[in-house]
Amino acid sequence: MEFVRSYLDITVFGILMIMSFLVVWFFIERIIFYHKIDVSKYPHFQLLHVDLTNNLTIISSIGANAPYIGLLGTVIGILITFYDLGMNDKMETGQIMVGLALALKATAGGIALAIPSIIVYNYMMRKVDVLEAKFHAHQDLNG
Repeated sequence: MEFVRSYLDITVFGILMIMSFLVVWFFIERIIFYHKIDVSKYPHFQLLHVDLTNNLTIISSIGANAPYIGLLGTVIGILITFYDLGMNDKMETGQIMVGLALALKATAGGIALAIPSIIVYNYMMRKVDVLEAKFHAHQDLNG
């Protein structure tokens, strides 16, 4: 149990940091790609759609699952607090509250990552819609 207690925060926040790095990385990659893309070069709409939506599933998945990573950390933290409570005959209310409060920080971290991830995903999907509309307009004007 001491091992879990020692590495819980590092593990949960490490996973959340990796997830946040991926969101930032793919956001920057997509912004650069959308800036450089020429929709008129695509012979078919589906080929354009595949290129435009590349890596957006990762951003969406991170946004959807980050709270669960945080929640897992919180549940394990609460389990540790209850375990400590059961092992000690006398435990002060303050110690219990501190343990529970510290456990909740993992959920806060997950939510703090999820909100901007979903905002980024929605922003990117709007860019996809605009670029796809430009493709259709180009096809209608030249086709």
